[in-house]
Amino acid sequence: MIVFEEEIKKFHPCLEVGELTDAIYNQDMTDMAEVLVNVVRDAKDEADTKNNDKE
Repeated sequence: MIVFEEEIKKFHPCLEVGELTDAIYNQDMTDMAEVLVNVVRDAKDEADTKNNDKE
């Protein structure tokens, strides 16, 4: 029979898991709100450019 308390005492996390966790949390990722802000800004800039060309 497995004694879970004994097995937990023997457990040592894999170094790769710790390194992976650091890599994931240190990732500088753009969130969806930032993407939408950039899309709206680009669309506005494009519309302004077209309006200035017509004048």
